[in-house]
Amino acid sequence: MYEIDGILYAGSNTPMIKVVDVKPLPDYKLLLSFSNGISKIYDVTPLLDLPVFQALKDINIFNKVDIDFDTVTWCNGDVDIAPETLYKDGADCTQSIVC
Repeated sequence: MYEIDGILYAGSNTPMIKVVDVKPLPDYKLLLSFSNGISKIYDVTPLLDLPVFQALKDINIFNKVDIDFDTVTWCNGDVDIAPETLYKDGADCTQSIVC
């Protein structure tokens, strides 16, 4: 249990994970660096058939990935993926040549 501004919360107070750097890779993958010093590769391919991510099928749009409010975004922030999702579902890249 922990307290913030007089409000008690269950669990432990863990710092929020933030994306600090992103680079588009071939095959709709992202190389991500997080605020805790960990780097991961996230495959966007499984999301491309969902309506909100349709625009990313255009590789030119996909490659215009940006960071806004500590997560990756496209299309001026209209498309984004939560940093927690990127971290949880991203592949460890410590053994990858790309990292």
